[in-house]
Amino acid sequence: MSKADLDKKPAQVAAMFDEVSTHYDRTNTVLSVGNASLWRVATTRAVSPRAGERILDVAAGTGTSSASLARDGASVVAADFSEGMIEVGRRRQAGNPYVTFVQADATQLPFDDDEFDAVTISFGLRNIVDPQKALAEFYRVTKPGGRVVICEFSHPPVGLIRAGYGAYLKYGMPLLAKVASSNPAAYEYLMDSIQAWPAQPELAAWLRDAGYEAVAWRNLTAGIVALHRGRKPLTAKTAAAPATKPAAAAKTTAAKKPAPTAKSTAKPAAAAKPAAAAKPASAAKPAAAPKPAAAANKPAAAEKAADGATSAAAKKPAAAKKPAAAKKPAAAKKPATTKKPTTAKKPAAGGTSATPSVPSEGE
Repeated sequence: MSKADLDKKPAQVAAMFDEVSTHYDRTNTVLSVGNASLWRVATTRAVSPRAGERILDVAAGTGTSSASLARDGASVVAADFSEGMIEVGRRRQAGNPYVTFVQADATQLPFDDDEFDAVTISFGLRNIVDPQKALAEFYRVTKPGGRVVICEFSHPPVGLIRAGYGAYLKYGMPLLAKVASSNPAAYEYLMDSIQAWPAQPELAAWLRDAGYEAVAWRNLTAGIVALHRGRKPLTAKTAAAPATKPAAAAKTTAAKKPAPTAKSTAKPAAAAKPAAAAKPASAAKPAAAPKPAAAANKPAAAEKAADGATSAAAKKPAAAKKPAAAKKPAAAKKPATTKKPTTAKKPAAGGTSATPSVPSEGE
């Protein structure tokens, strides 16, 4: 006869329940002193199944709880890790069209997202190697607005009742298990797992961590059993969608920014060409041979002016037409009178009027 330990290795737990599957329901009735049926009724009421709903009953065992959930016309999927339990359940519920059995691991449920109106588990979460991972799976397969109900052994809040219950688990239950069960050793694991199980507030915190809201619990039989419940938010599915949109928007804006810089670098080449217009003036007046040095210096200013003009032109393309004003160097012919160098500076002033070369560095 096999007995699982608190490591809760799936193979060991499954083998243990395979061995007790034949007399499982009878043993539960004896060990719970008749309370098992009352706990089942309370669980069904908490789930509140309605005709046409799809409900997942995890760790369904022989399907006794599943049959109770399907009584009002809900379609119930009875999932269990133990093949022996499922075989017994299929025989007992063979005439029930609303109950379907599936062998499944609670930490890796073979169902789609948002598939069930309600998910429930009775006296099974305690036997799962990673109960918090199982709760995450329950949340995944629950529809937005759907319910979760967990019926599980717990810890009586009153000290006197807790002490009496502890004595029953240690001395009374092993004696009853020898009489009612085909594998009494398996119920030693039951006692150990109950005592190691977290209290009601911690299980409620696990449900909240999984994503459920409106989490609450109700003690049954003075807290020997606790009935936890929660609801998946209606916005659970839509809340994740907007998170991807800002990232995409950021990428598009970042992709568009390099394009203007490419255009702005292309335009300065065209804007620099008007500087060549100054050369005909020097060619027309060979007498002004001494001035080419000054003229040679001015192209640098003209280029700076062109750079400033291009940065301004990058922002205001309409202003890019103003380089036509570069034709004003025709006024440069007036410097035939060498006595008026001030007039020779005006062409530069004409260029400096568009000389926001200093702003171009800031830009």
